Amino acid sequence: MNDPYGTLGVARTASEQEIKSAYRKLAKEFHPDKNSGNPKAAEKFSDATKAYDLLSDKQKRAQFDRGEIDAEGNPLNPFGGMGGGFGRGGSARGGYGGGGQPGGGFRDPEFGGFTPDDMDLGDLFEGLFGGGRARPAGNAGGRRGFGQRPPPPPKKRGADIQYRLAVPFVDAAAGNDQRITLADGKAISLKLPGGVEDGTQMRLKGKGHKGPGGDGDGIVIVEIGSHPFFRRDGDNIRMDLPLTLDEAINGAKVKCPTVDGPVMLTIKPGTNGGTVMRLAGKGWTRRGAKSASGEAKRGDQLVTLEIQLPDDLGDLKTRLGDWQDDAKPREKFGL
Repeated sequence: MNDPYGTLGVARTASEQEIKSAYRKLAKEFHPDKNSGNPKAAEKFSDATKAYDLLSDKQKRAQFDRGEIDAEGNPLNPFGGMGGGFGRGGSARGGYGGGGQPGGGFRDPEFGGFTPDDMDLGDLFEGLFGGGRARPAGNAGGRRGFGQRPPPPPKKRGADIQYRLAVPFVDAAAGNDQRITLADGKAISLKLPGGVEDGTQMRLKGKGHKGPGGDGDGIVIVEIGSHPFFRRDGDNIRMDLPLTLDEAINGAKVKCPTVDGPVMLTIKPGTNGGTVMRLAGKGWTRRGAKSASGEAKRGDQLVTLEIQLPDDLGDLKTRLGDWQDDAKPREKFGL
């Protein structure tokens, strides 16, 4: 990968959203789950992920644009060519070991100058890199040698790879394990942390790109889906459960859905609409809280009962006749 912009197919002036959209499109097209047995697709997926890793990091992107790092994130050579001194009037007069003096150096007949005998390059390199200077034995003419070479740069660790994991609401709530396919085509089982939220990041040690200083990590970003009737409230889950009028008046046993499957609720005779029933331990997994078996503890499910009148009120009106309820439910409001 020579140019991350070219890999993602975006301009150098692309916004963060344009870069993210381009990456998602390529990731969806070349994901190993959809291209099993196609090594070229896996390679393109890996290149796209590597390019997104670099360009989604504002600091790395700026360093790349300035030419300080390459497309792999490795630093470029901080020193250019060191040849070519300048003579009078700014004209080039040759570099070390060339120019107007035999044996190298530069000396102007009017302004003087230097030769290798006049300077100690070891002092220059010692100032740049530190360390002592090595002098060959019997150095003729008293010339001193160059400073020791700088220590090699530390080996660079491989880049991280980002993954986005779509998790259904009920799985996130109950803490069900998830399967994810990595860039190398291997599928692994992933245990969700207690209290997982949309945007939670999970680090997979050593599941990133390979590097001379060790493999990078896999960074899994969790994306939790919505649900048609469950909604999260901290560690609890809320839902509204409709009742018929006769169930509310006479009482009944009704089925109620939970993220673990339906359970039976006992409705007492004369139950009012708006009554909240609590199902203990049927809520969201809690962060850091463990049961005796080692599983994450969970919040509760809060069920709000709603009395639903029949669509056809004719029969109900006939049965009620002229009866009127003498209760004053809004009296507490001063109305």
